[in-house]
Amino acid sequence: MKLFEFGERTAQVHDVLVTVAELAERDDARAVLLESADDPALLRPYLNRLDLVVLRFPIFRDGRGFTQARELREYLRFSGEIRAEGHILPDQAAFLRRCGVDSVVLPKNGNGDPDLWEKQLRQFPVAYQRSVLPERPVGPGLRVEEAS
Repeated sequence: MKLFEFGERTAQVHDVLVTVAELAERDDARAVLLESADDPALLRPYLNRLDLVVLRFPIFRDGRGFTQARELREYLRFSGEIRAEGHILPDQAAFLRRCGVDSVVLPKNGNGDPDLWEKQLRQFPVAYQRSVLPERPVGPGLRVEEAS
């Protein structure tokens, strides 16, 4: 597994990755796999012990993972690592980061080049939608991410 980090948190490796259904039975679980159809609110009782939530994207056109990441960060106040895996594209890197994703399992196809992901993150320094990241205004109605 080759990871690409967005820079907010250092990616962690966990030996045990459980499903949402298994989470209640596994007191030792620190990492959970959230499928695109799973409701992130189901994780609420377990968030204080979780270090990692992995969001699985079944296909790049399925945007539920973006919504799950925002819900985890904004409404559930999850402060651990959020990782995306599955069918994701470098073009989605900035959106993933703005939704609160910390790392990506790089695909094994031609989209798995870390330089390509870095290039996509730098391509658009200004965004029009709100973010879970700290931001500062750069002009009338425009905002840009704070430098880390």
